[in-house]
Amino acid sequence: MFEFANPWVVVLLPLPLFIYWLLPPMHQRSDAVVISFMEHLEIATGKQKKRSAWVARRSIAQWLGLSLAWISILLALAKPQIVGKPEMKVKTARSLLVAADISHSMDTRDWVVDNERLSRWEAIKRLMGEFIEKRDGDRLSLVFFGTEAYLQTPFTTEVKVVRWFLDETEVGMAGQMTSIGKAIGFGMKMFESDTLEQKVMLLLTDGRDGGKGISPLDAAYLAKADSVKIYTIGIGNPDLPGTDLDEESLKQISEITGGKYFRAMDQQQLAAIYSTLDQLEPMEFEEEEAKPITSLYYYPLIAALLIGLVLLSFRVLYSMVNLKK
Repeated sequence: MFEFANPWVVVLLPLPLFIYWLLPPMHQRSDAVVISFMEHLEIATGKQKKRSAWVARRSIAQWLGLSLAWISILLALAKPQIVGKPEMKVKTARSLLVAADISHSMDTRDWVVDNERLSRWEAIKRLMGEFIEKRDGDRLSLVFFGTEAYLQTPFTTEVKVVRWFLDETEVGMAGQMTSIGKAIGFGMKMFESDTLEQKVMLLLTDGRDGGKGISPLDAAYLAKADSVKIYTIGIGNPDLPGTDLDEESLKQISEITGGKYFRAMDQQQLAAIYSTLDQLEPMEFEEEEAKPITSLYYYPLIAALLIGLVLLSFRVLYSMVNLKK
């Protein structure tokens, strides 16, 4: 959309005419006749030479050039500009904490991603990384747990930083056991200093709580009291022998806090879960007040300068021609 930032400048358009009418004309003086023996002629006649005065008359071309230059200057002062449509900006309205299990069982190589056999944690890192990069608008934090829970990334809107710290994490860095209750409790401490009202925790694990510290259900009730919603994701197939996944506890945790439980046995299911989470916790947008503006004032300003140079050039040429005569 084209518009002028200072449209009131148009009132200055007749200003040169008022000056022309109100101020007296400027009289210019010069010798009427210039000859080489003027001094000798003055001595012989006993008379002094006189200087004449006149009011300079401008041609139609000069008046037209000056008018165009004045109009160009006013256009520049009016600041013509192109104003774009308001941009849609992601509104930071939610804190999302990802608590991921990195105990020794997550090193089990039973997932196939793009025809490549990977450990559970390697596959999760790939898909979780893509999910994190799409959350441009949430304040994200990473908490990893095994025997103990520890903070990997505090709450931040820099999703690329969170993705980098995720990629640098390996299985076993937090111990070999699985402490789900400690992970939720540690996450609650992170939320205590958070100022946003919407608080969401995403809990991923393939095991059951080791029974040390606070129990997962007690931690879930504490999360509910602080209005924290927990989505739980169980990794692996609980029907296979040797699987330690405690689906019942994960379901109860999500139900207590108003979240939802998901089971992820392969890459496709986990990708579908992330898509569902995008729908359950969609990005929130708001219209940005500042609109993109492209200034165009320099075009009429350049035009005014060029017109001035042309008029000056004609005046210089006219003076040179008169001198030769």
